[in-house]
Amino acid sequence: MREALEGLAIESDGCYVDGTYGRGGHSAGILAQLGEHGSLLALDKDPEAVADGRARFSGDPRFAIRHAGFEDFFDEVEPWLAGRPLRGVLLDLGVSSPQLDSAARGFSFAKDGPLDMRMNSERGATAAEWLATVGEPDLRRVLAEFGEERRARQLAAVIVRERARAPITTTGQLAALIERHSPQRPQRLHPATRVFQAIRIRINAELEALAAALAQCMELLAPGGRLCVISFHSLEDRIVKRFVAIASSVDPVYAGLPNIPASAMPCMRRVGRLIRPTPAEAAANPRARSARMRVAEKLEVLV
Repeated sequence: MREALEGLAIESDGCYVDGTYGRGGHSAGILAQLGEHGSLLALDKDPEAVADGRARFSGDPRFAIRHAGFEDFFDEVEPWLAGRPLRGVLLDLGVSSPQLDSAARGFSFAKDGPLDMRMNSERGATAAEWLATVGEPDLRRVLAEFGEERRARQLAAVIVRERARAPITTTGQLAALIERHSPQRPQRLHPATRVFQAIRIRINAELEALAAALAQCMELLAPGGRLCVISFHSLEDRIVKRFVAIASSVDPVYAGLPNIPASAMPCMRRVGRLIRPTPAEAAANPRARSARMRVAEKLEVLV
């Protein structure tokens, strides 16, 4: 929280976007630093999160929330700005704690529940529906790419074989299946961790949404505006790192040439280094231990 708010460099009368409301922790922190002329727009594709935001901040005229994912950033934010400069955007990626803690949402194998995994529970196929029809090659690719699962080939074959005997409809079923077909030696992570991550990312198209959001954030941010992104696994962080690296560099086509057009000049600059949670924060909140935060600032592009 502290590092995210510092990274945004909040101006009391500025306009800010919390692209992942969750349960409003970051939104509350931003509002606490805004004056009466500041504004905050929150986005979340989870209807439960939107309901929480409307109830929690209903009396604050500086706050608005939309039921939308950050992949729809431009369409939601540009009309809200109404010509005002956007001073900062915060994206706190991944699943929120309330989603993980609710067995009914199907994100966690810690509690048995329906195998859903949709961040927007009102739209799209559930994980159970997808698992019932996905081909083995596609399932193997998802486990390998999105879960970085070394046993993707074996586990994809196991899932396809078992679903032919009986539908896999609950988190407990899937977790137990993976555990039965995993080495019995002690492991740091539960053997189903990477499988659940991979399926969740596929169901919610998380990596595609992130790539789309980053480009739209850069387009709408005012010069000097900050982009702060908190990620929780290497796939997300890799996308953010690459985006910032490209945006903060001269187009390689023009590298070394004496005359570089404005369109090929850097449009962002990195702010500080990669930020990780302190040992004290990781001990107090184990879910924060894998967090990585990167901050970038929009540059003035001379045309």
